[in-house]
Amino acid sequence: MSEQNLIKISGTPSVMDAGTLISKVNKYKQVLQNTITYRKSWHDDIKPMITKTLKDILKQAKLPKAEVINRDNIDNLEAVILDLGRSSSGISENVEDSGVKRTMIKSNGSLMYQQLFNGKIMVMIQSPSIEGYGQPKPPIMVEILRPDEIKAPFIIRHMEAFLKDITDWEDFDDDEQKPATIGFNPIGFNPDQAQV
Repeated sequence: MSEQNLIKISGTPSVMDAGTLISKVNKYKQVLQNTITYRKSWHDDIKPMITKTLKDILKQAKLPKAEVINRDNIDNLEAVILDLGRSSSGISENVEDSGVKRTMIKSNGSLMYQQLFNGKIMVMIQSPSIEGYGQPKPPIMVEILRPDEIKAPFIIRHMEAFLKDITDWEDFDDDEQKPATIGFNPIGFNPDQAQV
């Protein structure tokens, strides 16, 4: 190792190779530059493309109450949301003995493209939920993408995953639920793969 590649600490050469440290510093600088680039790309290209693609999908699909919303109240943490809105769930609660019924509101779900702090874009699905009826599921994180990775076919794929989620929610039953195994089940043993 030459004298140039060593880091000097308090005037004496260290055994640490400066080349490794410098490569880590350069990687850090590149990540910082990527954030600037990603944020610019979001504003210039990606946000308008996502918005247009989702609006085109809605025009063709004619989903009721659906709209594309741009949330931009916090710079560089913006979002484009395909929201299916809210509606009456068809369920109402009797309010004591007054004869008054309170309708439970259903949120119909949404597909979100949320800009992260580092300029990458997180794609999430919010399943439908009914206010006052159980706990809403937390959003499902589909994936995190760099702006240059988001293309119209990805948005269509995300939309398909979203439609599957909301359809499964609306058509919920126990057919998809596997019963819990009763009895001894050794770790790593899968009864579906057992040889007979």
